[in-house]
Amino acid sequence: MVSAAAAAALAAALLCAPGAPACARLDAVACEPAQARRGLLRSPGTAWLIGLGSVLGLLLGGPGGAVAGALVIGVWRHRRTRRRAEQAGAAAGAELADALARMTDELRAGAHPSAALAGIDGDGPLARAALGPAAAAARLGDQIPAALGRSGTHPALAADLARVAGAWALADRHGAPLADLLAGAHSDIRWRVAYGKQVRAQLAGPRATATVLTALPMLGLGLGHLLGADPLAVLRAGVLGQLLLITGVGLAAAGVLWTEHILRSAVPR
Repeated sequence: MVSAAAAAALAAALLCAPGAPACARLDAVACEPAQARRGLLRSPGTAWLIGLGSVLGLLLGGPGGAVAGALVIGVWRHRRTRRRAEQAGAAAGAELADALARMTDELRAGAHPSAALAGIDGDGPLARAALGPAAAAARLGDQIPAALGRSGTHPALAADLARVAGAWALADRHGAPLADLLAGAHSDIRWRVAYGKQVRAQLAGPRATATVLTALPMLGLGLGHLLGADPLAVLRAGVLGQLLLITGVGLAAAGVLWTEHILRSAVPR
C-alpha cells in the first residue's frame, strides 16, 4: 500500500512538472509548432512519459494497469499538446493581422508593395516567418503570391496566407487596390482571432465539467477504499478485473478525446 501511494505521488509530481526551459523562454513560438509537426508519439518526451505511466500502472494495477497508465498519459499529453497548439495558432493569427494592418497603412500612404513587405522586421516572429518568403520574392522580382503559398509556417495560418496570396494575385492581374484587399483580409483574420478567443473563454466551463466527470471514477475508487471495499484489489485480481480496468480507462479516454473534438470544432479556424 505504501509503494502504491508513493508511485501515485511520483506520477502526480511528474504531471505537474513544468515544461522545458526552452519552450518556456520562447513562449511556444518555435517549440510548439515544431511539436505539432513531429506528432505526439514521435516526441521523445512523450514516449518517456508514456513508458513511465506504464511502469506506474504496472505497479498499481498489474498488466492491465500498465495499459491503463499508458492510455492516461497519452490522452493527457495529447490534450495538452492540442491546447498549446491552439494558443500558438491564435497568437500567429494575431501577429499576421497586425502585419497586414501595418502593410495596409503603408500602402494607403503611398508605399510600394515591395517596401511594405520589407517592413516585416518590425512584426512578430510568426508573422515574419509567414511573410519572409514573400519579402524575399519581392526583393528578387519573383512572384509574391507563389511565395506566400510556399511559406512553411504554423498550420493555422495556411488558410489566411492563401487568402492573402489570392488578394495579391487579384491586384497583380486586374489592378484592384491592394490596400483594400489586404484590409479585408486583415478584418477577417482579426474577427476570427477575437471570436475564437471569446468562444474558448465560454467553453472553459464545459471543459471543466468534462474534466470533473472524467475524474469521478477515481473518486469512486477512493471512496471504496475508505469504506474498506478495496476496489484496486478487485481490478488487480484475475482476468476479469484486468479487462474491467482496461475497458473503463479506455472508455474514459475515448470520452475525453470525443469531448475535446466537439469543443474544438466550435472554435472557428
